[in-house]
Amino acid sequence: MRRFAVLLFLILFAAGAAEARAQVVHAATARKIIIVAGGTANIFQPDFAGDWSAKSPYYPIAKASNYPLIGAGAFVDVKFSRWVQLEGEGHWNRFNQYNGIYQDSYLIGPRATVYRFWKSSVYAKGLVGFSNMNFDPTDKNHGRFTTVAFGGGMDIKLTKRLSFRAADLEYQYWPKWGNSTLSPYGASMGFGYRVF
Repeated sequence: MRRFAVLLFLILFAAGAAEARAQVVHAATARKIIIVAGGTANIFQPDFAGDWSAKSPYYPIAKASNYPLIGAGAFVDVKFSRWVQLEGEGHWNRFNQYNGIYQDSYLIGPRATVYRFWKSSVYAKGLVGFSNMNFDPTDKNHGRFTTVAFGGGMDIKLTKRLSFRAADLEYQYWPKWGNSTLSPYGASMGFGYRVF
């Protein structure tokens, strides 16, 4: 009788354990890729005020401008995890031109969320790509230049899909620009929409 009671207890215990295991919610789930696309309004200091060298060969001279460029931008963020993210962006800074000077940039690179609080996330980014620049109103002096950019900003989640890009600060470095280098910098603000 004692053996039967022990055997019955073991069978009931095993059945209960199997039933309990069936109710467990898995702790890990498959990672999802999140894609956010959006648009921004930009203001950039072009680091060129229309000054050229006085002697031949003529080349542009980097100098802060009194006319910041204003424009529009677009971005796409692909989030694989908190630390593995990719950002692509374009800026078309064509308003408030001085003497026909404008800059467009097309950049891509890694991005990482460094701090989260409330519904906000603060991020840092390092991008590389190219920029197009026009130097004068005749459209004869223009070029495409390699661009490296560093920056960061803050996104605030408004709804499940909509976010507000409260600030995106960016410093660009153009290593080969005429006989010099160029360092435009600026800020953007806009909205993003979670596509996936």
